[in-house]
Amino acid sequence: MSTIKSDFLNIMQSRGYIHQVTDLEGLDAKLMEGPQTAYIGFDATADSLHIGSLVQIMMLRWFQKCGHKPIALMGGGTTKVGDPSGKDESRQLLTEEKIQSNIQGIRSVFDQLLSFGDGKTDAVMVNNDDWLSGLHYIELLRDVGPHFTINRMMTFDSVKLRLDREQPLTFLEFNYMILQAYDFMELAKRHGCLLQMGGSDQWGNIVNGMELSRRMISKQLFGLTTPLITTADGKKMGKTADGAVWLNEDKKSSYDYWQFWRNTQDADVGKFLRLFTELPLDEVEKLEALQGQEINEAKIILANEATSLCRGTEAAVRAAETAKKTFSGNAAAAELPTFTADLETGVPVIEIFKLVGFGASNGEIRRLIKGGGAKINDQRVADETVIITSAHLDGNTVKVSSGKKKHALVKQG
Repeated sequence: MSTIKSDFLNIMQSRGYIHQVTDLEGLDAKLMEGPQTAYIGFDATADSLHIGSLVQIMMLRWFQKCGHKPIALMGGGTTKVGDPSGKDESRQLLTEEKIQSNIQGIRSVFDQLLSFGDGKTDAVMVNNDDWLSGLHYIELLRDVGPHFTINRMMTFDSVKLRLDREQPLTFLEFNYMILQAYDFMELAKRHGCLLQMGGSDQWGNIVNGMELSRRMISKQLFGLTTPLITTADGKKMGKTADGAVWLNEDKKSSYDYWQFWRNTQDADVGKFLRLFTELPLDEVEKLEALQGQEINEAKIILANEATSLCRGTEAAVRAAETAKKTFSGNAAAAELPTFTADLETGVPVIEIFKLVGFGASNGEIRRLIKGGGAKINDQRVADETVIITSAHLDGNTVKVSSGKKKHALVKQG
């Protein structure tokens, strides 16, 4: 891969984004000809994307920074079907209204990371429902269906894994790969899109779209996938005990988002700096070489840079300052996530910890208390039967802590 000439592929290679490319030399040559168009699809199953989608969004951002045009494809149509890739169970079907609401929620993250407009390299957001909803299904099957064989479709990991685990795969979901292939062809026709990017689990779907376009419109297209991003202990990136790390502020406070990056394992600092920041690689190499307590400075830089990209510089500065105040014992740090509870009546301490998301069950909270990690106003909780009341208010809030790194405020409500 040392012969790569295009800026985009050089960046993708050097920062660790590339897992597979369908035709590296051909794509590289195309990118050297001038501005090209690429897309990544995102289904609208929630009103925010989570951190598992951030690698893909960063790829679109780099694509634009290198002088090309990114398309963020919203799956308004395919969300009605459900992508079986990587899923053990069928997806709950959503209403049209809910899907549109989710798309509006997702848009805010893209506005932060991409530049939208009508220019040659400005990003566009497209909804595949614009063409999928108007398809007459019988006609679609007659025109597109002959280019797919059940034999081949059964070999794809998205299908095999579901069947191997003896989980049902509905005929509706089985159609998803046909519709995604159709999306690629439609974007090639409407927007001159030549490249689809996605996670490694999308390889089969991407290749399907390329082959369909070659057969039906005689157009050569390209595909690029990223590796599965895992942490040093082998876990999938973004999977935490508290659930998904959401990209939207209303789903995950900027302080908690900053803390997620600050809590990165030592061995992951370099990888995450390459993937989730735009720091020059020579600076990344210096930071990842730090040892002992000094590596914490690299983690703070990672948290500041990643939060600035997704939430804005002001949010990152506030989150960093809040963390500094919190760890120095200031319980009134204004940017901590804040919850309300009826403290006049009193709330059991276990319920308070569940309220702020520091445990999902009574047993989990009891173990936290027993292990000495539960604190109220920086004082260890020794008794699981304690009732938190207005008497615990320090000013206007009660500070709730789980260990040294997780904090929240509860006020009377």
